Formats: sequence, C-alpha cells, structure tokens
Amino acid sequence: MREAADEMLDYRGLGLSVMEMSHRSKAFGEIMESTEEGFRRLAGIPDEYAVLFLQGGASLQFAMAPMNLARNGKADYLLTGVWAQKAADEAARYLDVREAATGEAEGFTRIPDLSGLSFRADADYVHLCLNNTIYGTRCTDLPDTGDIPLVADLSSCILSEPLDAARYGLIYAGAQKNMGIAGLTVVIIRKDLIREDLPEWVPLMLRYQTHFKAASLYNTPPGYAIYVLGKVIRWLEGLGGLDAMAEINQQKAALLYGYLDQSRLFRGVAHRDSRSLMNVTFTTGDAAADADFVKQAQEAGLIGLKGHRLAGGMRASLYNAMPPEGVNELVEQMAAFEKERIG
Repeated sequence: MREAADEMLDYRGLGLSVMEMSHRSKAFGEIMESTEEGFRRLAGIPDEYAVLFLQGGASLQFAMAPMNLARNGKADYLLTGVWAQKAADEAARYLDVREAATGEAEGFTRIPDLSGLSFRADADYVHLCLNNTIYGTRCTDLPDTGDIPLVADLSSCILSEPLDAARYGLIYAGAQKNMGIAGLTVVIIRKDLIREDLPEWVPLMLRYQTHFKAASLYNTPPGYAIYVLGKVIRWLEGLGGLDAMAEINQQKAALLYGYLDQSRLFRGVAHRDSRSLMNVTFTTGDAAADADFVKQAQEAGLIGLKGHRLAGGMRASLYNAMPPEGVNELVEQMAAFEKERIG
C-alpha cells in the first residue's frame, strides 16, 4: 500500500497514475505481462493453463462456468456453504445440477465427506468451493473426480498456501481477500476447456475464448487492481513464497483456535476437522454477550469481528495481510473480556 501510494500520482516518472494510463499503452502492457508472469511463478501454474484477468467477481463465474463448460448439460455440485449453494442455484438456470454432497444438515459447520463420492459419468464438471467464509470451514482433501474437470471457487483462500493447479480444470477467485483490491477476478483454466463452439446465445463478454484470444484486453480491464496484484505477488515472494505464507497462516490460526479450545466463555463454531485457516468463527452462545464483545473489540481497534448475518456470533478473518500481531491482540482482547465476564 505504501508503494502504491508513492506511485499514485506518478508511476515511474511517466507523470501519470496507473489509473490514468491507457490499457493499450506500453507501460500498462508491461504491468499486465509482469503480473501474469509473477502469478504463474508464485502459484506454479503449468503452461497448459491460461490465466485470465476478468471482472464481475466470483458471482459472475457462477454463470460463466456452466455457460462455457456445458456440453452434456449436466454438472455435479458439492454444497459446502452458502456460496457453493449460490453457485449451484445460478448454474441450474443453464444446466441440470445434481447435489453430489452437502453439509446443510449440520448447518454448514462441517465439510461433508468427499471421499468415495460417485459423480455422473456424463457430468461436464464437478464444482467445489474450497473455503467457506460465512461458517468458517475449509476442504482439506479434494474429491477424486477422475476425468471430470474439477471447477473450484478459491476466492477466500487463493495464494494463502501452495496450489496444485493441475488438480483442477478451472479455478476462479475474486482478488479482494488475498490478492489485492476489489474489481479483479482471476480465472485459471485448462486451455483444452476453452471452447469456440458455444451456443450463439452466450454473450461474447461471457466467453473464456474471447478473453483468452485478447490476452485479457478484450475490453478495458481493472487496471489498478491488476497493478496491485503485481505488488502483492512481489510481497509474497519476498516472504518466501506460498510455503512461507502457509506457515504464517497456520501459526495465526493455531493461536486463535488454541485460545478457543481452552476458553470457558468462547467456543469455535466450525468442527475441528473442517476449520478454516482464513475465517475463524466463534461465539459465546449468547447474542447479547457477542454484541458486547464486538463493540468492545471495535473500541480497541479490532474491526470487522461481527459474524455474517446468516451465522451470527463473531468471525475473525485472518487473510494474508493480517499480521500475527493482530491475532495476538485479538486473543488478548478475548481473554480480558472473558475475565471480566466470568473471572
């Protein structure tokens, strides 16, 4: 953020901001190229995959994926949370969606068992949301889909740990959790899945082929968000890459879950075998006490701890940019609140 601030009015002596420059200019072309190269290097993206810089958030991908991948008009969805359900509901507008597994019976507080699942042999793809922000769960093991492409929403966990892109047919992720600022969506797609023979009704803007052929420059891209992603990539590489970032994230989560597991007032919401490293959900069990804690925490400078309206309680988001010191301060605030309430 400091680097971006320093370059806000004058990018590398050009006398203008990245937000002002043409997306067809040489300077922005270099930003695009270096950002894609850095992303591929950092995340280990194989050459047989395209990296696209798009817009519309993950929510637009809920529609683009079925529009572009449907040949037989069928897809199997793994319902691990609210966003997975939204993706399935949107896909059902375009093809036959089958629920292959769901965690709804347990209030999405646990990832359903994904081992040994059977998928329709003629399914065009299997869809999964890896990390679930609202209920604080994550998938630690991918399902075996055989030759059926696995499509995954990684919006809230991408670049938080090493990525084995070859396990997927298509990955999509909004940038605003771990990659930078809102407005950019990164799509990683196996090139053989980029089709030209789509139905006429699929808009040109919603075809992966359109953006692949135009190197993500079919229309004006979210230039500043791409520029910020480039800086985040260099920051992560400076830390030691995704292995180092994963270790930091595990330490942060372990600190907070460790406190929750011994607390007499607070308790974690997600089952232990499904706990997210990015979003830690917890509660006192009393809505009034939860509200008091959120208020006191905010007064102490700990912002954004109120849980999602569908889940209640509290939620601490430990995305890459959250330093370990922030988690230490949260634990200290929780301990002080607990002592005040129950001694």
